[in-house]
Amino acid sequence: MKSIILKLAVFAIIVLFVGALILNKLKFKPTGQLNSSSNNTVPIIIGSQLINVEIADTNEKRMQGLSNKTNLSDKKGMLFIFEDKDISPFFWMKEMNFPIDIIWINDSKIVQVDKNIPAPGAQTPESELTLYKPAQPIDYVLEVSAGFSEENDIKVGDMVNLSSVTLN
Repeated sequence: MKSIILKLAVFAIIVLFVGALILNKLKFKPTGQLNSSSNNTVPIIIGSQLINVEIADTNEKRMQGLSNKTNLSDKKGMLFIFEDKDISPFFWMKEMNFPIDIIWINDSKIVQVDKNIPAPGAQTPESELTLYKPAQPIDYVLEVSAGFSEENDIKVGDMVNLSSVTLN
């Protein structure tokens, strides 16, 4: 009996050690806390891809989104977090300067990927902007540079690790 307990204890220590190494390598914040007024990035994982995301978790940040930015670095994105779950928000490309992929997420699973959405012309009136909406309710929206989904084989059904992201 003591032998089994000792083996279980050693196994638990190994699992904790390996887990700590992985979290340290991915630079996850142990608390998962994010100050909503911060522009810091936090990591999320889709499949084997680590993406550092800026959080848009207030109405102001969600409305601003990536508008007026000139580009988005590789392996970077913006994660939109909503107060309510299972919603169907509309997105548009107002004042966007580069094309993006929109990844729609529900219950930590990708439910839709809109690829290579072009930036509108600078003189496009708001009334003529295309509205993008998920086909089913979602909890999160991830915007990444156009082509990211294709290059990294991101597809419907992929799981998204959002453990480093929480609302305050």
